[in-house]
Amino acid sequence: MNNHNIGVSISLLYPIMKNLVHQGYEVEEFFKFAGFDPAVLQHAEARIPVEELEQMLQKASSYSNDLYFGLHQGLLLDFADLGILGYVMMHSQTIGDALAAYQRYNIILYSGFNLDWEIDGQDVVLRLFLQSPQQMSRHCVEDMSVSVLYLIRKLANRPVVVKEVHFSHEAPDNTGNLSPYIDMFGVAPQFGDDHNLLRLPKDILSQPVLYSDAKMLQVFESMAEKSKDLLQPSHTFSGKVSRWLIDSLPASFPTLQHTAEHLGVSIRTLQSRLREEGTTYHEISVQVRKELALNFLREGQYSVGEIAYALHFSEQSAFQNAFKKWTGQTPGQYRAYLNP
Repeated sequence: MNNHNIGVSISLLYPIMKNLVHQGYEVEEFFKFAGFDPAVLQHAEARIPVEELEQMLQKASSYSNDLYFGLHQGLLLDFADLGILGYVMMHSQTIGDALAAYQRYNIILYSGFNLDWEIDGQDVVLRLFLQSPQQMSRHCVEDMSVSVLYLIRKLANRPVVVKEVHFSHEAPDNTGNLSPYIDMFGVAPQFGDDHNLLRLPKDILSQPVLYSDAKMLQVFESMAEKSKDLLQPSHTFSGKVSRWLIDSLPASFPTLQHTAEHLGVSIRTLQSRLREEGTTYHEISVQVRKELALNFLREGQYSVGEIAYALHFSEQSAFQNAFKKWTGQTPGQYRAYLNP
């Protein structure tokens, strides 16, 4: 798949190494066992194929005889392991802003995985999705689920109650022993679901980030934008669709048919290729509108009505309802929070 071409940051091997050391193993011996050349680690900007990260996780699980290697690894992630992305998250104003940064700049770190969320009553449902033609390993999914939760807790500097955990993979053994998951999340996961997701209280999105610094955020966000631009241009089919929608606004908001015609493919082919990358045209169009709405509101130059018009909502109330579904706040409440 196209986005395998840019792979994952070499820094994603560091948590594997830390996990092995934490369990009392020599990293050098593991590299010999795995047939991995550690010289690659000397190049901070190096990237490896997604499949290689998968293999390293599975080999580390076998080497350490740890059936829950990915689950345990999630607790060892540092912001430094996320590079520029980690520092943008650290200096964001709220947890919601930090998650939006993760969503926006994750390609710098890992081109095959991202997250999205929606408000459901008093909860926020975080969906962890994998842009891969095949389902990724249990270790990788569980590592990422724990990592996201751990980062949220660390950023907010407070406990976060997990209401539900869902995994698309099956439970790791037939013993019915879910205690490692209960220890990690506080609840037993539901396995074999359609999605990987975490259900949390929605008020976590408005929690201030402990380390927030507006000046540092500006510095790191500028660096992140440059890094993203180097990786993003048309490496993925979904990226082309997203770019086409952004470029078309505010003059028009293309339909599925217009998008297929622009890219020179049939509607069926467009849908199929997006499905291979773990997304849909609807999800991309929602994400584009959401990101642009957040940017317009942060800039503070446009009224809510002007933003609704620019994003091609039928009326201002439709935009307000959509924005509240995305963030749990009205556009006015979000803007008031940014400018107390």
